[in-house]
Amino acid sequence: MDPTRAFVKNVKRVVVKVGTAVVTRDDGRLAVGRLGAIFEQLEKLNSRGFEIILVTSGAVGAGRQRLKYRKMINSSFADLQKPQVELDGKACAAVGQNGLMALYDTLFSQLDVTSSQLLVTDNDFKNADFRMQLSRTVDSLLDLRSIPIFNENDAISTRRAPYEDSSGIFWDNDSLAALLAMELKADLLVLLSDVDGLYSGPPSDPRSKLIHTYVKQKHQKAISFGDKSRMGRGGMDAKVKAAVNAAYSGTPVVIASGYVPNNIIKVLNGERVGTLFHNDAHLWIPVTEIGPHEMAVSAREASRKLQALTSEERKNILLNVAFALEANEQFIMLENDADVESALEAGYDEALVARLALKPSKIRALAESVRRLADMEEPIGQVLKRTELAEGLVLEKKSCPLGVLLIIFESRPDALVQIASLAIRSGNGLLLKGGKEAKRSNAILHKVITSALPETVGPKLIGLLTSREEIPDLLKLDDVIDLVIPRGSNKLVSQIKNSTKISVLGHSDGICHVYVDKAANLDMAKKIVLDAKTDYPAACNAMETLLVHKDLLASGGLQELVKELEQEGVALFSGPRVNGAVNFSKAHTFHHEYNSKACTIEIVNNVDEAIEHIHSYGSSHTECIVTDDHNVAEHFLNRVDSAAVFHNASTRFCDGARFGLGAEVGISTSKIHARGPVGVEGLLTTRWVLRGKGQVVEGDKGVVYTHKDLLTSNGY
Repeated sequence: MDPTRAFVKNVKRVVVKVGTAVVTRDDGRLAVGRLGAIFEQLEKLNSRGFEIILVTSGAVGAGRQRLKYRKMINSSFADLQKPQVELDGKACAAVGQNGLMALYDTLFSQLDVTSSQLLVTDNDFKNADFRMQLSRTVDSLLDLRSIPIFNENDAISTRRAPYEDSSGIFWDNDSLAALLAMELKADLLVLLSDVDGLYSGPPSDPRSKLIHTYVKQKHQKAISFGDKSRMGRGGMDAKVKAAVNAAYSGTPVVIASGYVPNNIIKVLNGERVGTLFHNDAHLWIPVTEIGPHEMAVSAREASRKLQALTSEERKNILLNVAFALEANEQFIMLENDADVESALEAGYDEALVARLALKPSKIRALAESVRRLADMEEPIGQVLKRTELAEGLVLEKKSCPLGVLLIIFESRPDALVQIASLAIRSGNGLLLKGGKEAKRSNAILHKVITSALPETVGPKLIGLLTSREEIPDLLKLDDVIDLVIPRGSNKLVSQIKNSTKISVLGHSDGICHVYVDKAANLDMAKKIVLDAKTDYPAACNAMETLLVHKDLLASGGLQELVKELEQEGVALFSGPRVNGAVNFSKAHTFHHEYNSKACTIEIVNNVDEAIEHIHSYGSSHTECIVTDDHNVAEHFLNRVDSAAVFHNASTRFCDGARFGLGAEVGISTSKIHARGPVGVEGLLTTRWVLRGKGQVVEGDKGVVYTHKDLLTSNGY
């Protein structure tokens, strides 16, 4: 449940208002399918014990459509050629109300729900006796599980015209709904619209962003409204005024889409739907707090300032970051210890706690990795290709930053340091969202790193998100964010890929294999297998499946490998071909990442069967063959389709720092853009720079193309 929606746990009485744009279709006819879906939600809530009060618009629009049709049927061809007189709004209201309630009664009857109609006018509320009787009547109806349906009685209202006169106690059905919510002491008011909620500008403007929680002090003067309702008299401006009046009188309000299935139920389940108006909203969200969009834009602006610096200036930033990490080691350890203690108290598994913990040696190693990054060759602006297109017309292909990166990682705070330093080195802006388990560690590391950034760049280069509720909004920012890199579980990566149009780079599972061939040096195999599994079992490059050639079963090699692993406390699980040969539990699946001192063992007939097993059950991460047969090794290296493939070396070498990349943002199993450990190079793209002397195309007349490679021929 969204923390800002926790109040719904105490909600019992709900006023739901459906606007004209929800009630009717574009052609003016009643939207029977949409209304049916809404009424099904109301029936479910009614059966769950909620007290539902419905306020509806649409009578005038429905009546106008019906009368226009009837008038057309009864008119001669000559009559239709004459200028058409606008229909009387009050007559439209009388006709439309009759049809509207007939439909509502039919829909509710199909759901075995009793409904009741109450028509009111503005003048009614000027009478104290009326207001008292209204409350009694509604209470009585709700006790009988009947759903009261309110509408303004436009047919007999003393307003000059239903769509023009906004005077009085209420002036449209939005303000009527707010008035009823206050009069009837509702716990919540839901205003259904044809858009997802309140936006910072017109919803059709791609720059407009959905506001999840309205803070009067922050948003009142910062919002511009679009057109009024397609058919009704209100629009978002009217809804906001009604919502503010109700919210600041004590009734929370949610403006949400009536087009989205189950939105009312989602609101009452505490999900982050639509825009919330609440009297205490300013206490939850600071007026000065920037939203995800502003954070992303700020990171982009700061990245451009970073790119404008000299190579030496960017190098010095990294050296300052390394120094700041070591200088603040005591404070970092203090916060990390608190995170580890909380994780242990919460009962998190051993693998997660291992990834979470920072040791002084780890902090010093991180600082050294940052220094190595600083000493690397300048990555920005490298000329990758220089071509003379024609005489005096030279084209260059140059490296440049991607722009803004969104990195979502789970429980490893050391990842924050690696990612931030790589972003600085590559000139990218950065948004970070770490796991809640490392909240305090991430906060102190973010503070230490951003404090080392010069004023010419500013701390907004690296933004730290504190709530996962902000992620859906960020994933919509394909106009600002250029790449998303999720580091975590298969579920996390799949959710991200299915939720954004932004390019996603990353791996899901780290199901790494070691294949011990019949021609392997057994002593070497023992060392590699032990290291691949026990050096850091929680790492994504740790061995999860050991494949052994069948000949090692007869020679006793398999038993020796098993003995070595068991002596190190590794829990072993068998594939079907191992069952009976050794005595340990059966593996439920080969496609499993243990992230702990555990692994699966299976027997294969030959190298091709090992390759087939890897392709069937692996995750295209890192695979290793142990053999002294050069031909078999080359066959394995060339055939296995994974990001990293090793011969006679532990899978644990698949790491950005060990590859000499300085650090890594993650290990990609994708095949587009970057694959394997992703360092600085994986965070760069290219652009083309063309220098000429006034050349024009003119249909290529007179242009003599040379396409001469200047980079190779000139040696630079």
